[in-house]
Amino acid sequence: MSLDTSKTPPEQVLYSNMLFYGCWGSLALMAVTYVLYISGLVTPHVPLDTVTQLWSQPVKVYLEQGNVPTGWGWFKLIGQGDFLNFTGIVLLAGMTILCYAPLIGAYMKKKEPIFATIAVLEILVLAFAASGIVGSGGH
Repeated sequence: MSLDTSKTPPEQVLYSNMLFYGCWGSLALMAVTYVLYISGLVTPHVPLDTVTQLWSQPVKVYLEQGNVPTGWGWFKLIGQGDFLNFTGIVLLAGMTILCYAPLIGAYMKKKEPIFATIAVLEILVLAFAASGIVGSGGH
């Protein structure tokens, strides 16, 4: 990886630095929350012995017997060890959205409104897709 950024626009350097450190930070957060979960320091919503019993069952059975919400319903249980793990995953998945936000101001400052508009639209599309409104996928 070359560290010569003399020809790279500053907004691209900002984006890549945010993405780089955000991804590594997300992975670190996932590791910490996983240790908290498996150590028992944070009580899980579904006990580990129940999870292992339900491994061979269809996901519908796990959701029903574990009283586990679907979609963004997990957010209500964020204080539970097994759902606390999701914070790092969500941060990792949302890093692109977070990285686009400062680009809007940078492009406006450079008087490049088309690129600023593209950044806004990118944020809106990604946020819409993450919202679950579309309802695609196997959930």
